[in-house]
Amino acid sequence: MNRKEDKDKANFIFGIRPIIEAVEAGKTIDKLFIQKGLHNDLFAELWKLVRLRRINYKHVPLEKINRLTRKNHQGVFAFISPIDFHNIEDIIPALFEEGKNPLILVLDRITDVRNFGAIARTAECAGVDTILIPEQNAAAINADAIKTSAGALHKVTVCRTWNLKLALQYLKDSGIQLIGCTEKTQDNMYKPDYTPPTAIIMGSEEDGVSPEFLKMCDARAKIPMSGKIASLNVSVATGVILYEAIRQRG
Repeated sequence: MNRKEDKDKANFIFGIRPIIEAVEAGKTIDKLFIQKGLHNDLFAELWKLVRLRRINYKHVPLEKINRLTRKNHQGVFAFISPIDFHNIEDIIPALFEEGKNPLILVLDRITDVRNFGAIARTAECAGVDTILIPEQNAAAINADAIKTSAGALHKVTVCRTWNLKLALQYLKDSGIQLIGCTEKTQDNMYKPDYTPPTAIIMGSEEDGVSPEFLKMCDARAKIPMSGKIASLNVSVATGVILYEAIRQRG
């Protein structure tokens, strides 16, 4: 591990039995690396837990794990998340039961750690009820993300889902409108009504919000641009549209 990796991924564990015990103790596994072709009775016990708990895993060559640690890893290496993730299906009913008017932030393929941390900081300051991210194609929540968020990731609820499309449909079925922030619209960010229960979707700087998610949106919103540079950093864009929602909500 080089010095940067050691800083970013300090929370790790290796070995089959230690990882089993960590999972059973309620630790949140951010990512699990499994040696390709690994098969034995003890691993079968871990594999059962991986499938049951839907742990994010990846099969990798032995050399990959050897680069992460030189100790007896038994073919498995896991990064432990510094925060706990929640299920969106548990959070939304609780928000309505508390009498809240939910404001949800959905991040589609936001993979830069510092952008994610900055977004989380703004979301917490703006009173966002929860941030929804996918299991795959999402920024690692590590020491850099926590630091960039100024600790906000310890305060704002983060939900993670295996299937973002199904999660978005769940939000719609729960009476929450979807607003996609995109350049692919004539409607500027001031046109949508953000006062009902709302989920704002932000996409990657490279590709924007996925087309299949844009089709699900009840409204689209474009941030007006007057300068020569055609786009904002995604963390800045998130702050702009969130505070328009806050302004409308009074």
